[in-house]
Amino acid sequence: MAALPFSTTCRHSSSPLHHNSKSSFIGFSQRNNIWQLFVITKSISRKSIRKLSVKNVASDEKQELKDPLAKRDTFYEFIPDSASIASSIKFHAEFTTPFSPEKFELNKAFFATAESVRDSLIINWNATNDYYERKNVKLAYYMSMEYLQGRALLNAIGNLQLLGPYAEALTKLGHNLEDVANKEPDAALGNGGLGRLASCFLDSLATLNYPAWGYGLRYKYGLFKQHITRDGQVEVAENWLEMGNPWEILRNDVTYPVKFYGEVIPGPNGSKQWVGGENILAVAYDVPIPGYKTRTTINLRLWSTKVSQEEFDLQAFNSGDHAKAYAFLKNAEKICYVLYPGDESIEGKTLRLKQQYTLCSASLQDLIARFEKRSGKRVNWDTLPDKVVVQMNDTHPTLCIPELIRILMDVKGLSWEKAWNITKRTVAYTNHTILPEALEKWSLTLLQDLLPRHVEIIRMIDEELIHEIISEYGIDDLDLFQQRHKKMRILENIELPSSVMELLSTEETSTVDPVKVIDVEGNDVMATEKEEKKDENDDEEEVGEEGKEEEYDENLSIEEDTGNKVEVRFKVDPKLPMMVRMANLCVAGGFSVNGVAAIHSKIVKDEVFNEFYELWPEKFQNKTNGVTPRRWIRFCNPDLSKIITKWIGTEDWVTDLEKLAILRKFADNEDLQLEWIEAKRRNKIKVASFLKDKTGYVVNPSAMFDVQVKRIHEYKRQLLNIMGIVYRYKRMKELSAEERKEMFVPRVCIFGGKAFATYVQAKRIVKFITDVGATINRDPEIGDLLKVVFVPDYNVSVAEMLIPGSELSQHISTAGMEASGTSNMKFSMNGCILIGTLDGANVEIREEVGEDNFFLFGARAEDIAELRKERAEGKFVPDPRFEEVKAYVRSGVFGPYNYDELMGSLEGNEGYGRADYFLVGKDFPSYLECQEEVDKAYRDQKRWTKMSILNTAGSYKFSSDRTIHEYARDIWRIEPIDLA
Repeated sequence: MAALPFSTTCRHSSSPLHHNSKSSFIGFSQRNNIWQLFVITKSISRKSIRKLSVKNVASDEKQELKDPLAKRDTFYEFIPDSASIASSIKFHAEFTTPFSPEKFELNKAFFATAESVRDSLIINWNATNDYYERKNVKLAYYMSMEYLQGRALLNAIGNLQLLGPYAEALTKLGHNLEDVANKEPDAALGNGGLGRLASCFLDSLATLNYPAWGYGLRYKYGLFKQHITRDGQVEVAENWLEMGNPWEILRNDVTYPVKFYGEVIPGPNGSKQWVGGENILAVAYDVPIPGYKTRTTINLRLWSTKVSQEEFDLQAFNSGDHAKAYAFLKNAEKICYVLYPGDESIEGKTLRLKQQYTLCSASLQDLIARFEKRSGKRVNWDTLPDKVVVQMNDTHPTLCIPELIRILMDVKGLSWEKAWNITKRTVAYTNHTILPEALEKWSLTLLQDLLPRHVEIIRMIDEELIHEIISEYGIDDLDLFQQRHKKMRILENIELPSSVMELLSTEETSTVDPVKVIDVEGNDVMATEKEEKKDENDDEEEVGEEGKEEEYDENLSIEEDTGNKVEVRFKVDPKLPMMVRMANLCVAGGFSVNGVAAIHSKIVKDEVFNEFYELWPEKFQNKTNGVTPRRWIRFCNPDLSKIITKWIGTEDWVTDLEKLAILRKFADNEDLQLEWIEAKRRNKIKVASFLKDKTGYVVNPSAMFDVQVKRIHEYKRQLLNIMGIVYRYKRMKELSAEERKEMFVPRVCIFGGKAFATYVQAKRIVKFITDVGATINRDPEIGDLLKVVFVPDYNVSVAEMLIPGSELSQHISTAGMEASGTSNMKFSMNGCILIGTLDGANVEIREEVGEDNFFLFGARAEDIAELRKERAEGKFVPDPRFEEVKAYVRSGVFGPYNYDELMGSLEGNEGYGRADYFLVGKDFPSYLECQEEVDKAYRDQKRWTKMSILNTAGSYKFSSDRTIHEYARDIWRIEPIDLA
C-alpha cells in the first residue's frame, strides 16, 4: 500500500491545537501484515521511527521476531521532548479522538493526551510480549473479578518519567496537565481492597520485570455510582465508559466460546462431550500496564461478552416483537454489565455464576492457546505447570479448577488422572476473608443446571479428597472421620460416593449390631460399631451422662445382615440445601494457599482450614499485602516525596522502599519537622477545597483531619466511629464554650465508602453518618470544633486526594475479622497515624512503626469467641456512656429517621441482627479512652510530627514490590526478565 500524504494543518487556525511546533503525518504502510504509523517531528530524526504493531497472540500465524534488545539505534532509545509530545497530542486530537474537530476542550485534550501516551506504551508492550514469547518464559496469570485501577494518565506518564515534558507540552497547547488528568473517569472495575490490591500487584509485576498477565472482566457499569441524598445512599449506574476508554484495545480476533446449560453425552473410551445449551463469545480488550523506569509493560486482558449476529432475530424484529429479536444479544451482554449484581433472586445468583465462569473459561482457553503456540507442533502437557501458574484472587475464580480439568480431558484428550495432576500443580489460591458469608457456597442445583459437566468433575474431586482423607487417617475412628469429613468435604449435604460407601462397609462376625447415627452437616451416616459409644455433643456444651444416654438411645437401631456385612447408609436431609463449598475446592485443587497478613494466615491455618492444614501443611503460607509506592506516595503526594528524596539523598526509595528507614535518624530534626508540617498543611488545604466542592461543607484546615474511608460493613465498624463522634458531640453540648476548647482538639471527621446495594444495615449506617453530620455541621455552638463529612462515591481518585492530607486514620474492625487491609498501609506510608485494633495488617504495621506511634484499643482476636459466649449467656454489662449514646440517638436529635433497628442490633444477647456481634459496645469504652490519648498527642505538634515521620519510615515493609517478590519466589517460581 502506497503511503498517503496528509497534513496536520487545520482549517481552524485559531485552535490551540496548532501551536508553532512543526509536524507532519507521513502516512501508513503495511509490511508483513503489521501496520506501521510514522510521525516525524522536527526534534526526531528519520531513524527514530515509531512502530505500532498490535498482534493477536492467539493467532497460529508465526511472525518472525527480532530481539528488541538489539534495537539500539531505534525509537526505543529516544526520549521525547515537549515539542514532539505536543505534535503527537495534536495528531491524535485531529485524527483519533471521538470528538468534533472544532474545539480543543478538556475532554478532548485528555483523550488526545492518553492516546499519545498509549503510543509509547504499545511500543514497550509489544517488545515485552514478543520477548516473553520468544524466550518461552514461565508466566504468572492473575485471575481477579476486580481491578480497581484508578486514573491511568498520571500514573503512566509518571512511570515513563515524562511528567515534565507532558506538562510543558499541554501548557503550549493551552491546558494544565492536572486539569486534563482530572477529566479521566475512574475505571469502574472494582469495589474495594481486593480490586485495589490486584492493581497494585500489576504495577509491581511490571516494575520488577516479572513475566505476568492479569485477567478480569470489562464491566460496562462497574459497581455503581453513589449519591448521597436526604434518604441516604442512592445507587445509579456508573458511566465510566460513556466517552470510551482510550487505554484499551479491542481484540476482535481474540474470542472464545463460553457455554452454559446443555447436557453431557458419554463418548468412546470414557470421554465426555458437553453439548447444546446457551453459547456466547468472550471478546478480549487489552490494557497496557507500564512499569516504573523500565520498558517492561505487561497486559491486563479484560473480557466482554456477546453472541454472533446470527442470533439477532430479524424476522421477529420486523414483525414488531423487538424484545424477542434482541433477547439473545442482551442475555449475553448483561453478563458484563455490573460488578456483583444483586443475588437475592435466582436470576441474580445465575448472573453472578455466569460472570465467574466466563472469567475462568475465557482466560484458561486463552492461556492454553498461548501455551500451545509457544510449544510448537508437539505439546507436552506435563510441562504446563512449568510454563503457567494461575493465581486465584479469592474464591471468585474457583471454577478455574474444574474448567482446566474439563479442557484437558474433554478438549485435549488427557485422562482424569493426568488432568487432575496437572491442575493441582498449576493453580494457587489467595484467601482474603474468614467471614462465612464470603467463603462462597453455590447451590448444587444451580451449578448442575448451568454447568453440568463441571458438577461431574467437582464430584470426582470431592471423591478424590475423601479417599485422601481416609488414606491419611483411616476410618477406625468414625467420630474423627465424621469431624474431618464435616469440615473438609467440597459437597455439603450430598450423599457419599459409592466408592467411599464400600470402604465404610466392614465385615463383622456377629449378625446383630447396634447402629450409631453420626451427624454430618445435617446428613445421617449410619454405621455399626462393635461396642456402644456415647455421642459427643457437636456444640461442645456440657451435657450430663443421663442426657447423653437418652440422646444415644433415640438414635439406636438394630439391623440384621445374614451375610455378616454391615450396611452403611448416608441420608441427605431434604430440609437443607445441597451446596458446593468453593473455598474447600480451592484448597483441594490448588498447590498453594496463602493468607494476606500474619494474623490472618494464622487464623486460616488454625481455624478456617485447620483440617486441611493438618493434611497438607506444605500448601499453606503467608503473603502480607502491600501497596505500590509509585501511586500511593510518589505520584499522589509529590510534596512529601520531594522531602523524602532530599533527606534520604536519593529517589531510589520509589523502587526500594526499605530506604525509607533512613528517615528514622532524622525524626527529631527540627528542619525536617518544619518541612514535614508544611507539606501536610498544603495537602490539607487541597482536601478542604475538595470537600467544599464535593459536599458544600467548609472545614478548617487547621483542625485535625480524622479519616475512615473503606467499604461500609458492620465488621469494619464505621458505627463505632460515628457513635464515638456522637458521644464527643454530646459532651461538647454539655460544656461551656471555654470548656469545649480546653477539652477537645478541633477535628474534621471524614467518612467515605459504598454500602452494597442490598446490605440494609450498612445503608442504615451511611444514613446515620450523614444525619449526624448534617446536625453537627450546622450547630453554631460547635463551629469549627467538630465537623463530620461523608464524601460521596469514594474511589481511587478520592483516596489519592484524601490520604496525603490525613493525620489520623481509623482501622477499627473487630479483631480477627479483617484479613489484612491495604488502606492502613497507604495512610501510614503518607505519614498518617493509625488508631486501630490488633487486626489484619495493623499488627505488623504497629510492629514496624513502633508501639508508641500507633493508637491501640480493643479486644484481641483470641478473646472474641469467649466474649461472644459471655454475651450469649447474658453476662455482658454495657458501659454507661454507650447507653447514653444510644438513648441520645433515639431522642431524635439527629432528625426524624427511626434508628431503633440500628441501635437494636447492638442490644440483646442472641438472635440474627442483634447481640452486637461485632462487639461495638464491648470496645466502646476502650475506644473513647484511646481517642483521649489522640487529643493529648495532637496538642504536642512536635511529638505528633515525629510520630508521623516514623510512620512513613516504618512503612517500607508494606510495598507491593516486597509482596510480589515473595509470590514470585515462593509460589509462582518465576524470574524477572529485564528488557532494558
